[in-house]
Amino acid sequence: MAKRLIPTLNRVLIEKIIPPSKTTAGILLPETSSKLNSGKVVAVGPGTRGKEGNLNPVAVKEGDTVLLPEYGGTEVKIGEKEYHLYRDEDILGTLHD
Repeated sequence: MAKRLIPTLNRVLIEKIIPPSKTTAGILLPETSSKLNSGKVVAVGPGTRGKEGNLNPVAVKEGDTVLLPEYGGTEVKIGEKEYHLYRDEDILGTLHD
């Protein structure tokens, strides 16, 4: 069983952020109240090569919090954790505080 996955080309390995289902006071939240499809970048590939042979790096880096499309990506299970692989161009943007 693999313990680590290093993406190839322009792929990004993401661990999705699951919003809490209830508040600290114990109030249950509806599913649609805080549905922001986001995740944390765990690993990135080196990028793709352009027509001239130069390297086009991936736009995000490890540790970034990113906004993801509602559908897409490839689900990958490593040990007990679930991750998703996305292409760099499928990521909608980065989230900042």
